[in-house]
Amino acid sequence: MAAPMHGRTLADALRAEGVKVVEYPGWLVHNRNHKGAWGEVHGVMIHHTVTGKNVDAVEICHDGFVSLPGPLCHGVIERDGTAHLISSGRANHAGGGDPDVLQEVRSESYGVRPSAPQYHDGSLGAHDGNRAFYGFECANLGDGVDPWPAVQVEAMVRASAAICRVHDWGAKSVIGHSEWSDWKSDPKGAGVAMPDLRRRIAERLNHEPSWNRPGTTPAPTPAPVPRPTPEGDTMEPIDFWNYRNVKADQASQDAGRGRIPDAYGYLVLTHQLLVKLAAEVAELRSAVNALARSQGGDTGR
Repeated sequence: MAAPMHGRTLADALRAEGVKVVEYPGWLVHNRNHKGAWGEVHGVMIHHTVTGKNVDAVEICHDGFVSLPGPLCHGVIERDGTAHLISSGRANHAGGGDPDVLQEVRSESYGVRPSAPQYHDGSLGAHDGNRAFYGFECANLGDGVDPWPAVQVEAMVRASAAICRVHDWGAKSVIGHSEWSDWKSDPKGAGVAMPDLRRRIAERLNHEPSWNRPGTTPAPTPAPVPRPTPEGDTMEPIDFWNYRNVKADQASQDAGRGRIPDAYGYLVLTHQLLVKLAAEVAELRSAVNALARSQGGDTGR
């Protein structure tokens, strides 16, 4: 049982584990927290996207659908092994599931697999998985035929291990969606059977984050990465404790570009904009009073 980690901690943990990370603009404040609790968290859930190679799975998972608004996970792991982070809060990925499975995950008390789930989203007594699990959507058709590239599977293992390492969990805190809901089949296909993934995650957790499994791509040295903007240029992270000194116009430009990652940043932004608005109102009021006086009237204010 644990409180969810901050998004910046998540990104740093993935990079330290050797995962190539891309941060979607605004991902640190993109969530469904207004719809329900986020945490306590108990594990990691693995999904497949049911998308082909020419479909932008990242955009779909970020935006969601009319019937299922995004974000649909915390990160999308593409076929090339890149993890695109799209949310650091509650996400629509797990839905309702089996409370007995949750208990087995919390205690890490099951054998090769958790008990077969008897619940799904909408079942009477189903547990809200969206508050309890981090979720990774992994790009694949999910038909059992579409191949899973080795570099993608390795990223799935590393990303899961990174979260387990931060929370001091074992590999049995990582499950597939099919192990949570009796309606689901993901992840499906050769090379992504959950018992096999858990064995590899457990193996990683016995080593330092920088460890490389024989035959895999060496983990890069983690380094700060500038945040992308919608225009495609880059920005360096802001020192949020000094953000109160930033002009309101600059704060307004920064909004929604991933540079304000928490409630503090938004409070400061709101304060700056209110100060600017108050000044503009005072200026307007002064002009109105001056006009009234020049015409022999009085605003009475």
